[in-house]
Amino acid sequence: MFWYLEHRGALSSRQRIVLQHIKWYTGMQIMMGVYLFEFPGKYSRLTMLDLRSDIKELKGIGPKRAAAFHRIGVHTVYDLLACYPKRYENGAVQGNIASLKPNEDAMLVGTIEGMEERRIRAKLSLLTLYVADESGKIAVSCFNQPFLKRRLRIGKRVCIAGKTSYAYGGRGQLVIKQPRGCFLLEDASASKEIESFSKIQPVYFLTEALTQTIFRAAVKEALTEVSLTDILSDGIRQRNGLLRRQEAFRAIHFPKDDTEQRLARKTLAFEELYLIQCGLFYMKKKNTQLRSGISFYRKGDMVESYRKTLPFALTGDQERTWLDIEKDMSGDRPMRRLVQGDVGSGKTVLAAMALLKAVENSYQGALMAPTEILARQHYEGLVKAFQPFRVRVAFLSGQLTQNQKKAVLVSLADHSVDIVIGTHALLQDGVNYAKLGLVITDEQHRFGVQQRAALESKADLLPDVLVMTATPIPRTMMLTIYGDLDISTIREMPPGRTPIRTFLRRFDRRTLIYKYVKDCILQGGQAYVVCPLVEANEARDLSSAEEVYDELRSGVFYGLPCGLLHGKMGKQEKAAVMEDFHAGKIKLLVATTVIEVGVNVPNASIMVIEHAECFGLSQLHQLRGRVGRGSRHSDCIMIAAAKSEQAITRLELMTQIQDGFQLAEEDMRLRGPGAFFSDRQHGLPDLKIADVFLDMGLLLKAREEAQKEIGKGESKKHILPLLAMMYQKQFSHILDT
Repeated sequence: MFWYLEHRGALSSRQRIVLQHIKWYTGMQIMMGVYLFEFPGKYSRLTMLDLRSDIKELKGIGPKRAAAFHRIGVHTVYDLLACYPKRYENGAVQGNIASLKPNEDAMLVGTIEGMEERRIRAKLSLLTLYVADESGKIAVSCFNQPFLKRRLRIGKRVCIAGKTSYAYGGRGQLVIKQPRGCFLLEDASASKEIESFSKIQPVYFLTEALTQTIFRAAVKEALTEVSLTDILSDGIRQRNGLLRRQEAFRAIHFPKDDTEQRLARKTLAFEELYLIQCGLFYMKKKNTQLRSGISFYRKGDMVESYRKTLPFALTGDQERTWLDIEKDMSGDRPMRRLVQGDVGSGKTVLAAMALLKAVENSYQGALMAPTEILARQHYEGLVKAFQPFRVRVAFLSGQLTQNQKKAVLVSLADHSVDIVIGTHALLQDGVNYAKLGLVITDEQHRFGVQQRAALESKADLLPDVLVMTATPIPRTMMLTIYGDLDISTIREMPPGRTPIRTFLRRFDRRTLIYKYVKDCILQGGQAYVVCPLVEANEARDLSSAEEVYDELRSGVFYGLPCGLLHGKMGKQEKAAVMEDFHAGKIKLLVATTVIEVGVNVPNASIMVIEHAECFGLSQLHQLRGRVGRGSRHSDCIMIAAAKSEQAITRLELMTQIQDGFQLAEEDMRLRGPGAFFSDRQHGLPDLKIADVFLDMGLLLKAREEAQKEIGKGESKKHILPLLAMMYQKQFSHILDT
């Protein structure tokens, strides 16, 4: 019996290994082993693979094919099943040649009347088949398929499936190019082939050495060999009208119809969003509920005294946000709050109040900014603001000398410094705090989750965390990226802020624009010119900062002090240029987007953005926010070379909308969420099938269901292993709970 099972060719390599183990047993155990292989079904799961299994364990995938799969990021069975089709080919409808129409999937049966093979170039051959039926004739073009000539014969009946088109770029007769199926009717597998071509077929992104046939076969094998455990409970599926996981994966790859494919996509998108939301809730739970925080219960007079020194009253949104912060800091659970507000909405004032609350409770505070310029700006502003309260403020960055750095480190360790402002230097080894109680990160989208966690780990007790961003984030993004944080939004602008006039102009107006800028400078103002590139690039015909700087200072602005600022300059050089611009020594600053975040020069009243079509709306809004910070009327002039109607429509929104939140929504609608994610180090996984903009309703339902499940505490045992397998890097810091 063993000889029969092993040599009839019916066992996979995995089954043969299991059979060898069964041979070690005797009597009824052997008979049961034979039964399992002779009568597969529910018992066959004993030999199944799991999602972590190597792709090479699938039948038909050897080392070469495995290497090809590796090149597209497929290493495990899960990776393969999560490679969703990019599109689908409709099932071919069988008909005769005379009824064929261009650009439709068709399947026909006819007789081969002729074959012609020729070499087009070194690595491209063409085999043309001439097929006829009772209604007419058609040519079938098969590129780089010489094996077909050996398999097919003139005079034989053949079945062809493929898309029809016109030859010679639309000027010739109707043909079938590169058919997806071509086989003789006398072949034993003919009936199965005809049946498969009449079904909807998935089309995948491929690499060399892989074909759609190979990919489809691998996916079918995986779906056969792997038993998928449901992630979603019966209740969640029933409430939201979703499929079981096994059925969803089968239907997304091989749907019976469009309705089933849409339901499968809905299920898998919901599952993806649900898992990420579970991870974010676990993260929040670990940071707040599972660890004790600091209660800043003492209410001294520092905060109120500071408020009295402000030359303005807080807006309603600022007041509400401060109440949120104060409530969080007074509680015994660690604060985890994101404050998002448009440029100039007054977030820094709230950060200062939070730092003072920490200090009056005998704790230290740390504020981390993404750039040297912004960190220095915060430092200088807070030193001045806190001087009446004798709060000791230090600055820490990579630019300091060893002696300066050592002095700051000693002061932090012995608590002779209350507040430290700095860059990523705050994360370095050797930076120790005597009593760190509050961590603030400015422009949160510039920092990943891991960086924030690294700064938090500097404290003995879990510190409160306040993160701030001036980049308006659409609600869908907030729930996806910052789902572990409580969110406060400041939309109301302080009184006295005048709107920035925004214009869109073509390059033929460039000379007139710079004459206008010069006139503004001669009247006492300062100006920015922003370019998309640092230096000239032959591959891209765009304005570079270096070229524009040389052109302007030797041309229309000759005799006026001009400066150049970009990311390739040294830290000290950049700081010196920015200091001179802030002091008014430089009148025209040509820069890249290095000035996008946090630069505050009240006298700068005009900005010119060259090749504005290269920037997203949110980024353009951030750049625009660098002007309009003083008493002068301010202008932002975008110069664009865009020709497409969509690009012009997008830029015109800047001239019509001042609200950064509305622009962020429009930006994501026009460019898609991928552009939003790619610009930001959010530290969360890229979505494989869900779309947080199109699936907003699904996201809210998934978040609601995730919150319920996490609250029960029963899902942890199967959710955490899934997060470990699918999102190890992003959620590694919660997987030890």
